[in-house]
Amino acid sequence: MCDIIPDMNEIKKNDIFEVKIESWSSVAAGVCRIYGRAVFVKGAIPGETHRVKILKASKSAVFAKSEELISPSPSRTVPECPHFGQCGGCATGHISYDEELRFKLSRVNDAYRHIGKLDFRCDKIIGAQEIHSYRNKAIYAVGNGAFGFFRPRSHEIIPISRCLIQPQVADTAAAAVCDFMQEQNISAYDERTGKGLVRHVFTRIGFHSKQMQVVVITAGGLGAKTKLLTEKITAALPDIKSIVLCINKNPNNTVLDGSFYTLYGSDTIEDTLCDFHFELSPQSFYQINTPQAQRLYDTVCSYLAPGKMELIIDLYCGAGTISLCLAKLASKVIGAEIVPSAVENARKNAERNKIKNTEFICADAAQLAKLLAQQELKPDAIVVDPPRKGLEADVIFSICKMSPQRVVYVSCDVATQARDLRIFKECGYIPTQVTAVDMFPRTSHVETVVLLSKLKETKSIEVEIDLDEMDLTASEGKATYDGI
Repeated sequence: MCDIIPDMNEIKKNDIFEVKIESWSSVAAGVCRIYGRAVFVKGAIPGETHRVKILKASKSAVFAKSEELISPSPSRTVPECPHFGQCGGCATGHISYDEELRFKLSRVNDAYRHIGKLDFRCDKIIGAQEIHSYRNKAIYAVGNGAFGFFRPRSHEIIPISRCLIQPQVADTAAAAVCDFMQEQNISAYDERTGKGLVRHVFTRIGFHSKQMQVVVITAGGLGAKTKLLTEKITAALPDIKSIVLCINKNPNNTVLDGSFYTLYGSDTIEDTLCDFHFELSPQSFYQINTPQAQRLYDTVCSYLAPGKMELIIDLYCGAGTISLCLAKLASKVIGAEIVPSAVENARKNAERNKIKNTEFICADAAQLAKLLAQQELKPDAIVVDPPRKGLEADVIFSICKMSPQRVVYVSCDVATQARDLRIFKECGYIPTQVTAVDMFPRTSHVETVVLLSKLKETKSIEVEIDLDEMDLTASEGKATYDGI
């Protein structure tokens, strides 16, 4: 029922409608339909009835806000975090955890269906046993006198005192840095003007070891006040393992960039994952939810077992966490990573754990995949765990040219994964198994592990992919793969 009936069935800003929420969007907003158009309502839950007000109506999308909740969902809960709906961190604090898992499964399957054009479903999601204080890494934005996280789609800092998905000690570290700034009259960095000094506070805590590293990111040195910073942090955190100063003079948004100086303790911390001991530098990739990472890597290995393989390639290997897990499945594992410090960590991790059948190479994944293909290496399996942007088309083509029997694709962004699976399918690799793993409780993000199997009978094919249409990165509008 409409309180205001727009002319010609058009939807305009400030129009009021009573709507039934039908489904979820990819960012955990409710979706209803008005005059056949999808309308996104932040904070609404499927099954609920709302009176909504149109905020924006463009040709591409319509957004509304709830003016009145008429019929609530039984899955609705009172958010535990007082900052819910303000900072850009958590999107699912208003629903039960069971409903959150249902939402994440629907997000995964919507991506496979609509983006990947795949007749392929995920029916299994591994939920987390703990949805609070689970993150082993935090990056806090710093303002003058406050720390917190950015408001969605902005760089406005929402000050916090306690983040429920971070361990308490991480908040304590950020608070200590802010106290130091106030006491020493040190200003926060302003990215608009380039003035100010302190940019971010980064923390990492070993889930099993309890070792903690704090990295203070600044736009310049602290001079004589450096020692005072160390004293402030160690007073707040007497058991801290490492304090590092990162001087990042670059104007971009990359947090951990520039030069690193260890101010206290060691350069790295250690932790245990999958019964392996890992050394972690600030820039090392390491899954932020250690118990769920164990389940994730167990899933990867289960997709490649049983049977011993000769060669497995692990692209985007980070500090070697997956590579060491794969070592028990093959005579040799080759890991590739572009971050030099992470590669050095991976080599040391293999040595520390007495794993002798791994090799780690510092290289861009696209270049390495091409090189291995040119050398006519024939791996039995290839594992990829790329960043959020997914795989470049050339990497997919090089993987397929190496003709592994199986490819395992680990992804933290199911949208780019679905896009890439579509290309894999055109090249003769079809998804056969999938498991979702909730690495990020109370957020809209979800991790997925997909097993791709090579078609038993393949023929030389020519695939022309329109990269512009699929939002892939390439130097030209089209890229051609000339067959398996």
